Amino acid sequence: MGGYILRRFIGSVIVMWAVATLVFFMLRLVPGDPIAAMLADAGGPEEMEAMRRRLGLDRSLVVQYGIWFWNMLQGDLGNSIYGSRIPVTQIIVEAIPRTLSLSLLAFVIAMVIALPAGILSATRRNTATDTTVSLFAFLGLSMPDFWLAILLIIVFAANLQWLPAIGYVPIEDGLWQWFRHLILPAIAIGTAFSAIIARMIRSSLLEVLSSDYMRTARAKGLTPRMLMFGHALPNAMIPVITVMGIAFALLISGAVVVENVFAIKGLGRVLIEGILNRDYPVVQGAVLVVSAIFVFSNLLVDLLYGVIDPRIRLH
Repeated sequence: MGGYILRRFIGSVIVMWAVATLVFFMLRLVPGDPIAAMLADAGGPEEMEAMRRRLGLDRSLVVQYGIWFWNMLQGDLGNSIYGSRIPVTQIIVEAIPRTLSLSLLAFVIAMVIALPAGILSATRRNTATDTTVSLFAFLGLSMPDFWLAILLIIVFAANLQWLPAIGYVPIEDGLWQWFRHLILPAIAIGTAFSAIIARMIRSSLLEVLSSDYMRTARAKGLTPRMLMFGHALPNAMIPVITVMGIAFALLISGAVVVENVFAIKGLGRVLIEGILNRDYPVVQGAVLVVSAIFVFSNLLVDLLYGVIDPRIRLH
């Protein structure tokens, strides 16, 4: 097991390096000059050339890549070339807690909804309960998250005035205030996620419940609770965990629209602003963090397979 984890970890690092390298060179192929975007009409050709030399953008791409890669190995992602030259690490460190908090809360909300909904839908197939859960799933998948976010703001923030419409409060400033500011965007993001997971749980459970070993377990006189939580659900969760791992990574990297609606400067919003400003170091750093989240989410999913199913661990 240790050798497998080591191989997967080394493979994950190689994937991250490949993604970072690809992004580095592709950014330079995008039309537009970051110096021109930064100075706008405030500088002439001499000022632009001086700024380009100061930022090291006048060197060859190979030299720029070598300097950036060496600094990255030392934990230095460079400084933003736009505005006040803030270190990229500082920008990302400030953004990650907001995105992680939002994604984790959305994940919890989605699982609280999806797990019982999927179980009820599978155990009461072709009933009114199954139809209701399926309708909820289709609605959740059909509603754009930004539209749901605006609807939640209108109802709960503008009309009822129960919750704040924008902003973020760190958890160290108060758990309740942190929760009040994140609950609406978390619901907006987690709704579609809960619909996907509920449908996955339903289809996977239906397949497991119709298997031969489940019929044998019923013939032995096991209680419905033991059948569900001791035999059916652990086996049904294997394909669900795959989707959960990928979807959680998508929650983190894809929350940019909802973050903008609620004025939360998370990782997605940092990435979009970096792209619009042609801020190479910020985009490279943000993409590196997002790729790390994707890669290690998949690694965690693979390890969870062995925890849930001992046969996979032994193999």
